[in-house]
Amino acid sequence: MPNQIPVVILCGGLGTRLREETELRPKPMVEIGGKPILWHIINLYSHYGFNQFILCLGYKSEVIKDYFLNYDFMNNDFTLTIGSKPVLLSPQKLMKNPWKITLVDTGESAMTGARVKLIEPHIKSDTFMLTYGDGVANINIAQLMKFHQRHGKIGTVTGVRPQSRFGELVMEKNTAIEFSEKPQIRQGYINGGFFVFQKKFFKYLSAKEDLILEQAPLRNLARDRELMVYQHQGFWHCMDTYRDYQLLNNLWKTGNAPWKALVNEK
Repeated sequence: MPNQIPVVILCGGLGTRLREETELRPKPMVEIGGKPILWHIINLYSHYGFNQFILCLGYKSEVIKDYFLNYDFMNNDFTLTIGSKPVLLSPQKLMKNPWKITLVDTGESAMTGARVKLIEPHIKSDTFMLTYGDGVANINIAQLMKFHQRHGKIGTVTGVRPQSRFGELVMEKNTAIEFSEKPQIRQGYINGGFFVFQKKFFKYLSAKEDLILEQAPLRNLARDRELMVYQHQGFWHCMDTYRDYQLLNNLWKTGNAPWKALVNEK
């Protein structure tokens, strides 16, 4: 079952708030612990048996294409005879369950909703997954899928409660009764990506370049009572700014990355 359901990853944005790292590469290729954040996301899904991926490319798409075209050779020793196909010398490093990755150029200017619509011809199953190319989590993908299958609606979005960037003060009149340096958001959840959709969701989309997934499509799905929320209580963090980049790399370096156990470091 898992291997028949594709995972769509949005990889085409400009990443303007992380310009220190995205001048020369797209944000999904910015590294955590020496590996692109895209690699971490793919490994998370692969850990739960989902090995088919569709990447919605845009800004600097050639960087992502080059990475995967040369993936086996960059991660294995090989012998090269000029004029012949290289021979891998470390077959033990090859994957037991290889990733099948479809790379689709959805244009540099397209917004998120348009990008998803443009990959519709590549979705052959009734169900597909979708997430952003800049967020990591220790989410249980198998439980997310079970939740989606149980409720029978068109869509599921993962709701997360990330840590605030600022200290939170809880007060009674003018007296502080509690101070938390980096609390989780207490009021409600935010969109953390890690969506699951039925193919019917494409009816809510169009290929108009300015269509933003998080606006009319998801609002209309919610209006129709066809969007459910999977509440993730664990770790989630997106790489939105240089500060996020530093935080995620520090977590990985110190062995405190909550998603680390779910990825294959080879």
